[in-house]
Amino acid sequence: MVQLIKTNSTNNDFIQLVRLLDAELAIKDGDDHAFYHQFNGITNLNFVIVAYKNEQAIGCGAIKPFDDLAMEVKRMFVPESARGLGIATKILNELESWAADLGYKKCVLETGKKQIEAIALYKKCNYQIIPNYGQYQGVENSICFEKQL
Repeated sequence: MVQLIKTNSTNNDFIQLVRLLDAELAIKDGDDHAFYHQFNGITNLNFVIVAYKNEQAIGCGAIKPFDDLAMEVKRMFVPESARGLGIATKILNELESWAADLGYKKCVLETGKKQIEAIALYKKCNYQIIPNYGQYQGVENSICFEKQL
């Protein structure tokens, strides 16, 4: 059974999962990795979910305030060995519920066009493609989404 824990960015399991995520993204993003990496720090993330199965961390995600109405989804990751079990969907649903409980009306996010699995997840979870926002405006390899909560 998968257990979801609410925590923050000081959680050691979250930190380890993000290291794995960054290593994977460095390969997928190639030359674009440094650009994206600057927007993905984990210092002071106060709304983090870590998924556990048999007391082993098998996934994570976070939200952070984007504006008065929206939370931005960040650092979604499930290691390859745990993919295909619905863990990312559970994490995303929990993050959305948390954002709604905090009074936010929607979630927004950015992912890379090369992140095929991530794009499929967000579409499956009823996220809609929106124009690239903020630092992602005009970035060819970015795709942005939002979902009304």
